[in-house]
Amino acid sequence: MKYAVLLLSFLTTTVFAQVRIEDSWARATAPGAKVGAGYMKITSGAADRLVGASTPAAQRVELHVTMKEGDVMRMREVKAYDIPAKGGFELKPGGAHLMLVDLKAPLKEGTKVPVTLRFEKAGEVKVELQVRALGASGHGSHQH
Repeated sequence: MKYAVLLLSFLTTTVFAQVRIEDSWARATAPGAKVGAGYMKITSGAADRLVGASTPAAQRVELHVTMKEGDVMRMREVKAYDIPAKGGFELKPGGAHLMLVDLKAPLKEGTKVPVTLRFEKAGEVKVELQVRALGASGHGSHQH
């Protein structure tokens, strides 16, 4: 019995520590565009940090945030995103996002872009960004 409780405790901790990705998507890009952006909601049972990402669709992936400086919105690269324990972190237009730099081809609506996310504790997590319309703003596949 003691071993069963210990095993159950270990399994529960492992399950809660896992990272979950929801609603991962990217906006389609215009022909010739060299950058794209990826968005998603990340949840985790344990505190973690997203420290990097890669995709075969671009030369590199940077972690960016959008900040207001005076009356101007500017993007800035950051080293990591903190994912709170039993909470979430959302990458969304106008906020934190993955910047796909030096795209190898335009992102076309209806396609999927494979991305490997690198977390400090959870390791690598593979996701697919669903490419939505050029003017998409998130929240499923519809536009606002």
